[in-house]
Amino acid sequence: MAARPWVTPEEVKAYTSQGDVQNRPDEKLAFDISRAELKVVAKTNNNFEDEEKYPEIPEPVKMAVILLAEAYAKNAVEATRKQVKSETFDDYSYTAESSTIDVDALDLDDLLGPYVLTTGRGKTVMRMRKL
Repeated sequence: MAARPWVTPEEVKAYTSQGDVQNRPDEKLAFDISRAELKVVAKTNNNFEDEEKYPEIPEPVKMAVILLAEAYAKNAVEATRKQVKSETFDDYSYTAESSTIDVDALDLDDLLGPYVLTTGRGKTVMRMRKL
């Protein structure tokens, strides 16, 4: 199994073009990376522990983790800012919107599709009753 974290804060900073993410402290980026890895594990039902199959983390999985970590970092920075939707002073009007990233809209299915395990990790019991 490849050691976690699968991605370093330097790799996220090298990828992103967001100034807020580049200026984020490494400790906070490490937390964002950990959240991204857990999201990938939950989405694929695969923890990449098979040493024969995954001696190191595949490049598409690393790309997905970087994309998710960037989104989590950007959203965390945006959450701390004052989000003004609209203000009006006499004849002057100002409108601003938050630019958060929708994590579900990142379309990671193409990157993670080949690594999804269809078999479950445990036993599922289903009970049905007549209505």
